[in-house]
Amino acid sequence: MKLLILQHASVEHPGIFRSFLKEDGHSYDTVELDEGQSLPSLDGYDGLWVMGGPMDVWQEDTYPWLKDEKVFIREAVEVRGLPFLGLCLGHQLLAEALGGSVGPSETPEIGVLDVQLTEEGASGVILDGLPDRFPCLQWHSAEIKQMPSGASCLATSPDCAVQAMKWGTRAYSAQFHIEVEDDTVANWADIKEYRLALDAAMGDNATERLGADVSANLSKFNDMAERLYINWMQTSAQAK
Repeated sequence: MKLLILQHASVEHPGIFRSFLKEDGHSYDTVELDEGQSLPSLDGYDGLWVMGGPMDVWQEDTYPWLKDEKVFIREAVEVRGLPFLGLCLGHQLLAEALGGSVGPSETPEIGVLDVQLTEEGASGVILDGLPDRFPCLQWHSAEIKQMPSGASCLATSPDCAVQAMKWGTRAYSAQFHIEVEDDTVANWADIKEYRLALDAAMGDNATERLGADVSANLSKFNDMAERLYINWMQTSAQAK
């Protein structure tokens, strides 16, 4: 496959998924929207991945490229039926692009926290092989408030109703992070918005403490990421 990957911060990339793609011989092009790179034509791409970022989906005055990105995602998913994977901001952008809504979280989720599969998530393809309840890295202060028409919720948590979402047969997204590597926390803590949110949520030595929590779970995170990756590749091969 040849994937197009939209990024909103250079350190918030596909993480461990890059290793899986390389091992399987897949290729990808990356567009760094926050650095002013332009959206290409979707022609020639077999799937679209949209990663996280420190901006919010409603900050179109500050980040005017968000408007074009939402139109682009809608064309990819709704018009062309391209396989899609969105993480964190990418999860929220998918919802807005298809007519849902996103807003500030009543309780931001930052830390290694549990996610629970819904009945549909437990019986579906994309999260097959993952535990019904599992820990994952959370680092967000916004969330999907209303899913778009035709979407279904695959996972949830007490402070965020829509932790994973499916739309159609080949578009999937997750609020949580499963792509993490051993340097993820340190790299993301260098982003001002992330560091402020982390310190507010966890207090003194927040970066070190969160890094230790992630390290303690990293093998489990990577195993789950590989499972999700395999499942996504399976769904991408399905007919529209």
